[in-house]
Amino acid sequence: MTASTLERDSERYLAISTGDIHYHDVGEGPVVVLLHGSGPGATAWSNFGPNIEVLSKRFRVLAIDMPGWGKSYAARVRERDHAASLGEILDGLKVKRAAVVGNSMGAVTALAFAARNPDRVTHVVTMGAAMAGQQMMFGPADGPSEGLKVLFQAYRTPTPEAMAKLVDVMTFGAGNASEEVATERSKNTLKYAQHRENFVADLDERLPIILNPPTPAEIAGISVPVLLIHGRDDRVLNLEHSLRLVSIIQNARLVVINRCGHWAQLEHADEFNRTVTSFVAP
Repeated sequence: MTASTLERDSERYLAISTGDIHYHDVGEGPVVVLLHGSGPGATAWSNFGPNIEVLSKRFRVLAIDMPGWGKSYAARVRERDHAASLGEILDGLKVKRAAVVGNSMGAVTALAFAARNPDRVTHVVTMGAAMAGQQMMFGPADGPSEGLKVLFQAYRTPTPEAMAKLVDVMTFGAGNASEEVATERSKNTLKYAQHRENFVADLDERLPIILNPPTPAEIAGISVPVLLIHGRDDRVLNLEHSLRLVSIIQNARLVVINRCGHWAQLEHADEFNRTVTSFVAP
């Protein structure tokens, strides 16, 4: 089965209290939920395309377009609570417990969900996580990082050229796939125009990307196994974020990957797939 066929055949929709959710459902076994980041044109498949089929050989993979992205319903930041939505999604799919894997914004959601629903989570895996509300010593202290500035501009002007800059800053070296990824992101951003307009409106109002992120006290209370993966060369969210997280989560370990940016699951897909499978497998 080709990747495009698997993408199409695994598509599902689920109605929750706030709107319709689009997701992919692949494989059988213990449930692994994949949560994408906040970039323009981001979808579950664009963030986890090289991972879904491999992980589905051992797990039931649920890759979700979160509210405000992809084919899921449009929402402003004040209308979004991704951790609460994830609970509704799992309820609707009759999933009692799952491993939650998140990149960037999805990492924050994974940590929030695990902190607030400890009985529903078996493992947490983050890539390029943020430690919300903490002053950074080595990253930008008084404004957005280089990567976030490029991300914000790509939302405002979603041209292939802007997306190429986004791919460049998100990765250590995107290689031959960079043009393809940039084109896909540009098309997705233009296709889901309401999502882009909402995000830009939130930027203009200086609203946060994520509403109600987990507090340090909540994060420190997470007791399930947590795997923090961070690119040594992440220009979006500095490695310091994961260093702080591993210092306060009692059952956490940190994997730092050299020559890797913000998208570890894409840049180092084989290593990511092996590591997550080993960490989550019973």
